[in-house]
Amino acid sequence: METDIVLAIPVFNEGSRVGAVLDAARAHVPGPILVVDDGSTDSTHRIVRARAVETVRHEHNRGYGAALQTAFRWAQERGIRWCVTMDADWQHEPEFIEHIAGRLRPEVDIVSGSRYLDTALARGAPPEDRRWVNTVITEMLKALTGYPITDAFCGFRAYRVQAMARLELKEPGYALPVELWIKAAHCGLAVEEFAVPLIYHDYGKGVGARKAHQRLAEYLSVAAEALLWTCS
Repeated sequence: METDIVLAIPVFNEGSRVGAVLDAARAHVPGPILVVDDGSTDSTHRIVRARAVETVRHEHNRGYGAALQTAFRWAQERGIRWCVTMDADWQHEPEFIEHIAGRLRPEVDIVSGSRYLDTALARGAPPEDRRWVNTVITEMLKALTGYPITDAFCGFRAYRVQAMARLELKEPGYALPVELWIKAAHCGLAVEEFAVPLIYHDYGKGVGARKAHQRLAEYLSVAAEALLWTCS
C-alpha cells in the first residue's frame, strides 16, 4: 500500500471492537491510519489513543457523513492523494484493503466495494428491509447517474481526495452516499467497483435503528437536495 494513501475509519461507540480492527488493519497498511471518533461516549477514545494512529475527535456525535468529510479534509490538508475508508465493526475485512490499493490508478476517482458482485463471498444474508431499500435506491441512482453500480451503500471504498473537494459534500448522516453518487456523476468522476464479502452485524445499530420507510424518505430527500445542487 502506497504511502500517499490514508486509511480512514469513522467510529462511534465501538470500544468492544475498534482495537482489534485497528490491529488487523495495521498488518495491511504501512502508511497512516486515521480514526475519526464521532463523539463516542464509551471506551473508544481511550483504546484508539493507545495505538499508533492519527485521531480526530468530534466533540459530539455528528454522523457518518460528517466523519467522512472530516477525513477528506484531513487528507487534503496533508497532500494525501487517496483516502480509503472502512468500518470498525468487522463488516469489512482488513485484508481487502490491499485489493483496493491495487486498483488505484490515475484514470479512476472512486473505487467502491460491492457486496453483491460475488455472492460466493457472502457471510449470510442481509436483513430484508435493508436489502429492499438499498436495492430501490441503488436502482434509482443508476438511472440518475449512469453508473452501473450494484451497491450504493458499501462503506469500503477509496476516494481520490482532490476529486472529493469538488463535490461540496454537506450531508452529515448515513445518507451521504446518495449525495456522493449524484454529485460525482455531475462532476464526471470515474467509478469502479470491486467485490467484497457481504457481512452484517448489529442490525439494529446506526442506520438499522431507523425503520425502512424512514430511511427511504431520508435517501429521497438527500437525493432531491443533491439534484438541486447539480442545477445551480
